[in-house]
Amino acid sequence: MTSVSEGLFRSSSVPLITRGPLRTTLRADDGVLIEAVYDPCTGDDAAGAGAGGGGTAIVVAHGFTGSADRPAVRRAVRVFSQRAAVVTFSFRGHGRSGGRSTVGDREVLDLAAAVAWARSLGHTRIVTAGFSMGGSVVLRHGALYTAPGAVGESEGRTEAHGEAHADAVVSVSAPARWYYRGTAPMRRLHWMVTRPAGRLVGRYGFRTRIDRDDWDPVPLSPVEAAGRIAPAPLLIVHGDRDPYFPLDHPRMLAGAAGGAADLWLEPGMGHAENAADETLLTRIADWAMTR
Repeated sequence: MTSVSEGLFRSSSVPLITRGPLRTTLRADDGVLIEAVYDPCTGDDAAGAGAGGGGTAIVVAHGFTGSADRPAVRRAVRVFSQRAAVVTFSFRGHGRSGGRSTVGDREVLDLAAAVAWARSLGHTRIVTAGFSMGGSVVLRHGALYTAPGAVGESEGRTEAHGEAHADAVVSVSAPARWYYRGTAPMRRLHWMVTRPAGRLVGRYGFRTRIDRDDWDPVPLSPVEAAGRIAPAPLLIVHGDRDPYFPLDHPRMLAGAAGGAADLWLEPGMGHAENAADETLLTRIADWAMTR
């Protein structure tokens, strides 16, 4: 896996002279255009936390059928930006991004583009925070991209584009394994992804364009990825009322990390960014800033 090619960040010099949000278009390594938004830090220490000022940036990866402009994602931005700068983006097939959704496979290239963009803006520390499908993507990204000199390619990771690695990873409401159909919401999701009629519903009902091809090869599973993220810190967050993935999923992810991950099982929480309230988001931001 590689990140975006150099020289493809549109307007990358603009945030050096603006304090407001910046919208741009990134190009993933396979050529797909990805919409992205940069929000500077709004906290008391924001003077040194904006673009060009170094510090931490949190890159948010939304769930399936989401986008950078969905209200739940913007709520996360408002909370996270009180602690750090925030980059949001729309996965391929979502929002104003090009391409078609591969439901967690090639989306790792989209995340790598967003992380590399955040570093190009001067941020020296990047935390990825993903929800549901985005949670599985940040796990795979954390396993496949590493800082230069940290881990060799012989261990299944790449140092080819060190600017695209994450320094810490937060995975919220993620599955542990692919092809899970153990709940009614997941059976409906599989119908939408695998059937022509379902993909039409996805396109016109959820504004999500879904690729018709099967995975080939099947990507690294989230549970396999969780065991390869160390030494980067890892936080796994999951609600005990998640209608998509029961609690064996986060427990499998934490177990695969071999004790190197923090596991938060949240009482009363449902699924992903829609269920993450401001209190939880603040706790996640605090964890991201202290690990």
